[in-house]
Amino acid sequence: MPKRIPLIAGNWKMFKTRSEAKDLAFGLKLSCADVTGREILICPPYTAIEQVAEIVKTGPIALGAQNMHWESKGAFTGEVAPGMLVDVGVKYVIVGHSERRQYFAETNETVNKKMKAAVQFGIIPIVCIGETLNEREANRTLAVISLQVRNGMEGLSNQQAGKIVIAYEPVWAIGTGKTATAAQAEEAHAYIRKLFSEMYGADAADSVRILYGGSMKPDNVSDLMSQPDIDGGLVGGASLEVESFTKIVKYAVK
Repeated sequence: MPKRIPLIAGNWKMFKTRSEAKDLAFGLKLSCADVTGREILICPPYTAIEQVAEIVKTGPIALGAQNMHWESKGAFTGEVAPGMLVDVGVKYVIVGHSERRQYFAETNETVNKKMKAAVQFGIIPIVCIGETLNEREANRTLAVISLQVRNGMEGLSNQQAGKIVIAYEPVWAIGTGKTATAAQAEEAHAYIRKLFSEMYGADAADSVRILYGGSMKPDNVSDLMSQPDIDGGLVGGASLEVESFTKIVKYAVK
């Protein structure tokens, strides 16, 4: 089985002015300068992305975007095209975050279009999936995940499939203070890898990185990262401060 390099990604959401973003990026660049054996990613808001890109173009941190359109250009007011992201140095893009699905009516079909557009432009998509509290309480977690994986991630070659990133977000654990236990998270991650193997084969399933995206924090990161199918984290609130995000990046497996 290929060794999957852990990826710790910070999603800054709709936080940080340009000056605040520059301060945070500089601080993380200094505090994470000695990190090896794992990838670090930050995804600032669009208004700060060029300033952050300049800071992280050297050093251990990669640049990501929080969303994009699937068309390369056109009359889509308020949207950002893949080529525009490439132009400022973006390496990753978050696709289908639960907040995009909940508040902006994104579907598995639009997520699929964005994922394939990202791959076409050489951007690595971080495709987000996960169940709501109602779906979990109705014992529909695996059924929801299955639909999101099969419909949202279809249409790749086996080689392409192994290079994307998946983020499992139990929606009920985002911004609520609740966190899935390491065992709950591992169950979902293992199931996602099994589905991916059915779609794209064992090699792709062994290669694809699956991140945990449900309130990863300094005090739970080691437990989560000790699970065999958890390959990193998509971190929200804890990525907004140098100290807390650095602690997550520098986790030690128990």
